[in-house]
Amino acid sequence: MKVLLPDGTSREIDSALSGFEVVNAVEIKNKRSILAMECNGELVDLSRTPFGDEVVLVAGDSDSGREILRHSTAHVLAQAVLELWPGSKFAIGPFIQDGFYYDFALVDNGRFNDEDMKRIEAKMRSIIKANQRFVREELSIQEGLDLFGNQPFKREIIEGVAHLDDSEDANEGVSDKGVSIYRNSETFVDLCRGPHVPSTSYLGSFKLMRVAGAYWRGDEKRDQLQRIYGTAWESKDALEAYLVRLDEAERRDHRKLGMELDLFHFPPEIGGGLPVFHPKGALIRHLMEDFSKKSHLLGGYQFAWTPHIAKSTLFEVSGHLEWYKDGMYPPMEMEGATYYPKPMNCPMHILIYKAHQRSYRELPLRLFEFGTVYRFERSGVLHGLARVRGLTQDDSHIFCAPSQLGGELSRLLKFIIELLKAFGLEDFEAELATRPAKSVGEDYEWEEATNALEYALSQSEIPYVRAEGEGAFYAPKIDIHLKDAIGRRWQVSTLQVDLQLPQRFDMEFVDSDNTRKRPYMIHRALFGSVERFFAILLEHYAGALPTWLSPTQITVVPVKESNHEYAESIARALTQIGARVVVHGANEPLGARIRRSKLDKTPYILVVGDRDVAAQTVGVNRRGSDKPETDVLFSAFLDEISGELVPTPLVVTE
Repeated sequence: MKVLLPDGTSREIDSALSGFEVVNAVEIKNKRSILAMECNGELVDLSRTPFGDEVVLVAGDSDSGREILRHSTAHVLAQAVLELWPGSKFAIGPFIQDGFYYDFALVDNGRFNDEDMKRIEAKMRSIIKANQRFVREELSIQEGLDLFGNQPFKREIIEGVAHLDDSEDANEGVSDKGVSIYRNSETFVDLCRGPHVPSTSYLGSFKLMRVAGAYWRGDEKRDQLQRIYGTAWESKDALEAYLVRLDEAERRDHRKLGMELDLFHFPPEIGGGLPVFHPKGALIRHLMEDFSKKSHLLGGYQFAWTPHIAKSTLFEVSGHLEWYKDGMYPPMEMEGATYYPKPMNCPMHILIYKAHQRSYRELPLRLFEFGTVYRFERSGVLHGLARVRGLTQDDSHIFCAPSQLGGELSRLLKFIIELLKAFGLEDFEAELATRPAKSVGEDYEWEEATNALEYALSQSEIPYVRAEGEGAFYAPKIDIHLKDAIGRRWQVSTLQVDLQLPQRFDMEFVDSDNTRKRPYMIHRALFGSVERFFAILLEHYAGALPTWLSPTQITVVPVKESNHEYAESIARALTQIGARVVVHGANEPLGARIRRSKLDKTPYILVVGDRDVAAQTVGVNRRGSDKPETDVLFSAFLDEISGELVPTPLVVTE
């Protein structure tokens, strides 16, 4: 039997009766770091007999290992709560990114408080110390119903076995063959597919984070439960590193920075998820959009503009009312017609294409628009600028001949990456999302579109994975992800090859042989949305945006009133080369003025005193440096700063 170790090496062993025997048969420095094994692509407990030709050992510091750690810790959390609050009901407790949660309904509608969290953590640690084994059992449906007779949420999961195709309950250890359960004491048992760590003693590097409300099944008409969130890691060091990252993420929270830097806010008078941008924030948006527009013009794009609402008939043809209605705002009735705020720009761009007959000579036709769309998001998922209801997409739709598709996608992917790099972002990866279960179109069309996208990725230097079944209902897509300064992963740009809308709208072009043919259509949002990309940049830079994006690039601070005239002359000279400059006059102490500029995250603070007036110099306080520079010739500073003020529009060669 071939055994693949966590370090990527492999060993050959004779057959083994359990995963534990496999671990003992190979040389591993820390055998307790192995939590489970993978056989034929299936994660299973170490207590199971290995099967298949290859066994992969799963360590706690791997993605799969951490998921097992977190789900096992969620079981311990549920056990602790049920022991502390006998008679309570428990629902589900999955692992999530960086952690886990469990949902509860306490007896007498009780509520958890801060002291309760401490009690729960203490109880969990006693369970972990007890070294309780996780033991798997297989039961029939009826045996499962009997076992969880006083747990209504568990019974509902089991009773829903007939609807597993459109339910998440398949992950809860329920199938038409029966249910799987895990025990880790005589008193605690839970529905679960598994696997789990061998025993509770493998756990311990965890922390309970917070309590939140949650509706059963996410339905506000169902029971309101209490959700305890936690995090768990393979070691104390990994846990502490994560908590440090959390603190850093809180410091960088774009919602907090937006208020501190006077960039935007969400007035309740307007409604949730609908931000207003203050002058500084609006200027940053303008700078982002202006750079993008200039780069698109140089890239062969043509601008379009479309209205914010349209008749329902447009969205009937496009399929949005059939496939996307739940994400749209309610309709408006006017003059005998029904109108909807647009959820996407693509149907209107198609109408621009169809405004007159197109020739192959016009293709590829690249339309580009900063178009605001409206999508209804439930209030519980709104999150600052990262999840809004009114969003402006840097939306492009490219119409091309079939023979142009592969080259156009490769060119487009290169354009996306180069533009993102212009904003100082460097760490990218991609997902190729393929056909979902619910979709429209023929298999050969999906295969053709998917192959074209994969070709474009193969021509790039971006690492990628296939996300099977994660495409849109009408098209496969490439999602571009980036990592920010503290290692968080953000999804930004999307490319989709759409073979459906050209058919639904009966789009054509006249080819060189004078026959009418169907164009291909590429959807592309580069920022994703301006609002979300704004949030990403704020958090990536912790508010200290690059000089060219900063609302105020330079602050000039005269030491005293008699230096003010020189300060103003410096400001005029800087303005003439395109700098955004503010002079903070000597109407308050010097230290207070410098501190205010630093809090505003101004890239350069120039301090000028009597000696500077005489020598035509400045004192330079660079953002991020604790050592001010004195006696810097102003002419030298002008030469230095001129290249940072305005970016050069992007030009992507073929």
